[in-house]
Amino acid sequence: MVGEIDLAYVKLVPHDLSYAERIFELISVPQVKDALGIKDESVEDTIRFIHWIIEEEHTGNQVSRIILNEHKELVGITTLMFIKPVEKQCHIGTWIGQKYWGRGYNQASKLEILKIAFLELGMKFVFAGARKINIRSQKAQEKLSFIRLNVETLFPKELEFLEKREKQSCVLHAFYKEDFINYLNIT
Repeated sequence: MVGEIDLAYVKLVPHDLSYAERIFELISVPQVKDALGIKDESVEDTIRFIHWIIEEEHTGNQVSRIILNEHKELVGITTLMFIKPVEKQCHIGTWIGQKYWGRGYNQASKLEILKIAFLELGMKFVFAGARKINIRSQKAQEKLSFIRLNVETLFPKELEFLEKREKQSCVLHAFYKEDFINYLNIT
């Protein structure tokens, strides 16, 4: 259970163009680039991505944050995307630079961004999908004691949306607000 281990320290901060080179450096590692399906080939592409992220935040379509570790190093990005305020649901996506894998930053950043989703935005569900071939992502999600695994039959439209977007078979998990609140109250 997540509450029984020490979580890594993270701080989530808004995107800024000053992070472009560091983001590009971290996503240029083949294991990260391939897992994300990123086609960015230059720092300029990353700058365009940051501009797009900032615009998406202004329109309310997503909330994306830079993940900083205890040394104030950028270690990844976590995002609430495809926000549907009426349905009170969205999707989550997180990536961590390869040199920071296995240090607890994924779990810690998910806790922080889920606080935004449930406590600030009032979401009821946050979906966490993964390509079936991305075992590492699935294993990272399974470590979270407050996630409900394999909710594909409960949310077939969300699975269809995800698979269409990813152009391949996916698994679908979900964070429920009540599970998350209960988790916060017992840890």
